Amino acid sequence: MSLRLGALVLVLVVLGQASSARASGFIADLSHHLIAITTAFTGSNVLLFGALDEAGGDVVVVVRGPETRTTVRRKSRIGPVWLNTDELTFTGAPAFYAVAASGPLESVMAEDERVRFRIGTEKLALSPVDGVTRSPVELASFREALVRNKARDDLYSIEVNPVRFLGDRLFRTTLSFPANVPPGNYQIEVLQLRDAVVVGAQTSVLVISKVGLEAEIFDAARSSPALYGLVSVLLAIGAGWTAGVVFKKQ
Repeated sequence: MSLRLGALVLVLVVLGQASSARASGFIADLSHHLIAITTAFTGSNVLLFGALDEAGGDVVVVVRGPETRTTVRRKSRIGPVWLNTDELTFTGAPAFYAVAASGPLESVMAEDERVRFRIGTEKLALSPVDGVTRSPVELASFREALVRNKARDDLYSIEVNPVRFLGDRLFRTTLSFPANVPPGNYQIEVLQLRDAVVVGAQTSVLVISKVGLEAEIFDAARSSPALYGLVSVLLAIGAGWTAGVVFKKQ
């Protein structure tokens, strides 16, 4: 069974269950709720599918990774070299952020609704750490740098991905996660809109977790960073020595 056909079958089953369980509201789900990161992990796609309670309206999907403290550094040229001369740490920055919509955000969602639900990278609630005072111009500059850095690493999506309708009520979109996606619990929020106003919302959780050897290395790096660093240096030295011996014999 193809992915597209499988998604349609799942949507129809969920739609039937939803219609018997409740007369109003819409429903959405994920093709799977766990992404396992192994040593061979190169990224993953997750299918999100659902059905509106009635024909018409639009859909916006927001993916937020776990919130973290993120430091942005500013470089300045001192003589012939560039050095880090300033930095600002933000709290509440999602490790991953992406938006999908059934149309242009400006058309399907009112501005005050976008602010309310923090839709778009410019609407993210990024605040400097307590006690740090910056001018509005400096804050805007560091915020732009944070988003730009995350987008460069494929962790923030500046472009809005499409949500496609299959008929009048069924919809689907593909959520893509890069190879460097951080582990944690990801919040998937699906919003139903009519006349650019949110009339329904549903939230799912996607777990991204390291497994096997990757998990053991990750845990070692967090629990014993000094020992992990020492072992890494020793392994690098050993690899270099082995390569030297091999090439010397040739």
